[in-house]
Amino acid sequence: MVTLVPANAVFGLLAAILWGGGDFSGGMGAKHAGGSIPGALRIILLSHAVSLSILLALALAQGGTFPRGAPLLWGVSAGIIGGLSLLCFYIALAQGEMGAAAAISGLLAAAVPAVLTIASEGSPGTLHLAGFAVAGVAIWMVAAAPTGVLESPSAKPAASTLLLAIIAGAGFGLYFIALKQASAAGVVWPMATARIGSITTCSLFVLCLMLKDRKCAPAIRLTRAAIFWALSAALLDTCGNLLFLAAARAGRLDIAAVLASLYPATTILLAGLLLKERFSRRQGIGMAIAATAVAMITL
Repeated sequence: MVTLVPANAVFGLLAAILWGGGDFSGGMGAKHAGGSIPGALRIILLSHAVSLSILLALALAQGGTFPRGAPLLWGVSAGIIGGLSLLCFYIALAQGEMGAAAAISGLLAAAVPAVLTIASEGSPGTLHLAGFAVAGVAIWMVAAAPTGVLESPSAKPAASTLLLAIIAGAGFGLYFIALKQASAAGVVWPMATARIGSITTCSLFVLCLMLKDRKCAPAIRLTRAAIFWALSAALLDTCGNLLFLAAARAGRLDIAAVLASLYPATTILLAGLLLKERFSRRQGIGMAIAATAVAMITL
């Protein structure tokens, strides 16, 4: 007898792969933009503007109606929360603490929606709960190790970086929940409204920074490398978000969110492939544990 993998688990895993690539690209873009708040804001604005253009084209091609009422509010709220969380995450990555930031944010991004879903819908089962715990261990083992090029092997995360990662992770978890609520209106339009919320929020931050210090305007001009990474982040992140929305519509949010939160594995893999970073034994064991967690959650 063949057991089919639930659709929300498949979509959640695919979202993790693409989100990990998007986060790597966003972190690299923020680094090329100077690793500052204005630079990270510009990366987010550019990538989300491109993302919105893609989403609007898809929505118009589908012929769907613009969401109203609660789905619209949830979509815009998701964008505001997601934009602020992504800003914190990119700054943490650009500060040279990619491993710690990815691990902490990944754990919280999985824990927040999982706890709330279990509280509202009940337990998904003993095996799934055990799988959630194993996935948390895997995320930490894979992502918490130093990443060589972006952070020195002896570097210890600064308190400010840890705080940014905590805020980002909790925000990502709330973002998952808000997107789930917005998905009542479909897949493409809710994501488009989320992008409107994130672009508006980040634009206001840029405006405030420029009004506060006019000297920051030249400092946030993007190089060609930063633009390349921002466009890469836009494509990967957009596809990842659409897949996560499909996962949220197809089944339980906790399963989709925990599997999608394995995205740090992709980030670290790309750091190894593109930045020639060597994986540690700990990371290799973490990858094996992640595979075990996926099997437990999808059964």
